[in-house]
Amino acid sequence: MINKLHYISQGNTPKAHLENIQKACQYGAELVQLRLKDVSEKKILKTAEEARDITSHYQTRLIINDHYKIAEAVNADGVHLGKTDTNPNIARKALKSWQIIGGTANTLNDCQQRINEKVDYIGLGPFRFTTTKKQLSPILGTNGYLSIIDALNVNMPIIAIGGITINDVPELLKTGIYGIAVSGEITRDFNKIKAFHTLLNAGSAQEQRYSFKN
Repeated sequence: MINKLHYISQGNTPKAHLENIQKACQYGAELVQLRLKDVSEKKILKTAEEARDITSHYQTRLIINDHYKIAEAVNADGVHLGKTDTNPNIARKALKSWQIIGGTANTLNDCQQRINEKVDYIGLGPFRFTTTKKQLSPILGTNGYLSIIDALNVNMPIIAIGGITINDVPELLKTGIYGIAVSGEITRDFNKIKAFHTLLNAGSAQEQRYSFKN
């Protein structure tokens, strides 16, 4: 089962990312994604190892952004691949059967391609303008999600992403999305994790906890 709330890590340094991941775990996050940009692979690997230690302590799922080999190396719960990253089929061959693969999409065609690539969930966005991501794709808004999800008509978890605030959740849920990914809104106030869970009906009682498999 894919968690309905994804916390995307933020911070000006790898250390800040780790501190925010720890806070997110302390406040009840059930899945966090380590998203480090403009940093060497060696530094990302080291940070991912520390993030795995933190998330394991709290029984929180850890997804690594972009780097499937690092996800495999640190026994992360999965990887999230952007549109220009490694093909999910290649990543799948390297990862264990229980490791999740998510893929980014912005259009209906993107979503159909991701479905053909057999990803476990699609991160569809951006919902609105956000400064978190450089080279932002066209804004979708509520109507964008409505039209794409209606046209897809498949049983694929769609995770909305991009500048989402707590006030957006009720309207977004009406579009048929499965869950949301949040960065800035949570980083500014980790107390909001509980409120997001309540709105998404994704509290720990409803979600499958991950346990390591031998």
